[in-house]
Amino acid sequence: MTHQNTPFRDFEEFEPAPSGGRARWIVGFVLFATILLAAVGLGYGLGLGAWAVPSSVTARVPAALVGWLPASGAAPASVGTPVALKDYAFEMTEAQAKQGEAVLTVRLVHKPTGTPVADAVVFAHRLDMAPAGMPTMTTELEPQPATEPGLYRFKTNLTMAGEWQLSLAAKVQGQTGTVQTKLALKAVP
Repeated sequence: MTHQNTPFRDFEEFEPAPSGGRARWIVGFVLFATILLAAVGLGYGLGLGAWAVPSSVTARVPAALVGWLPASGAAPASVGTPVALKDYAFEMTEAQAKQGEAVLTVRLVHKPTGTPVADAVVFAHRLDMAPAGMPTMTTELEPQPATEPGLYRFKTNLTMAGEWQLSLAAKVQGQTGTVQTKLALKAVP
């Protein structure tokens, strides 16, 4: 008996088995789009301050990063601060700056004595337009050399006139914990 090969018989071995590839792709795409929309909505709500990050989450975040999270509105930022750190505060030397290139200067003081605090380590800083309802409008801050003890300077570009917020976090030598603050600044044309 001779074996007869037909053209169709040779190619049957190489046909892929049906896998429902198109349906699987569509379901995967819809799932991805749903997750992406949920993440964008959550980020937008947190950025506007419409939602608060639960305290069970913020308790596990390093202190240096807590100031960057939206406030819960339930308690002031100083509630978890050690008593000794409540004696320290940042102050703006000038509450207004000209729009455009600017150097912002802040003073760190020990409130009970009124003396400036030199040699603190400012390790987190952010400048945004949260008071004007635009928390995602940020600008770069470049640390500059101090001109006096207790003064901390930052070069920036205030791209828009309006209300700005300077968020700072610093370590004071000899103290445990982090001094955190948010200062108001007005950029004028």
